[in-house]
Amino acid sequence: MDKDAKDNNHSNQGNPNNSADDSKPSYTQAEKDNRSNQLNPNNDTYYSSRGQEK
Repeated sequence: MDKDAKDNNHSNQGNPNNSADDSKPSYTQAEKDNRSNQLNPNNDTYYSSRGQEK
């Protein structure tokens, strides 16, 4: 890869307007909610995901 291609690739890696940046997985709302619940100690899912009881 030449220097110009490297510079262009590097500058576009974190650019949300770059259509070539498809490396991030897309999650459904249910998956996002589940993750939030598992990280929230005020939610029963937090404890059950750790094999604990509240």
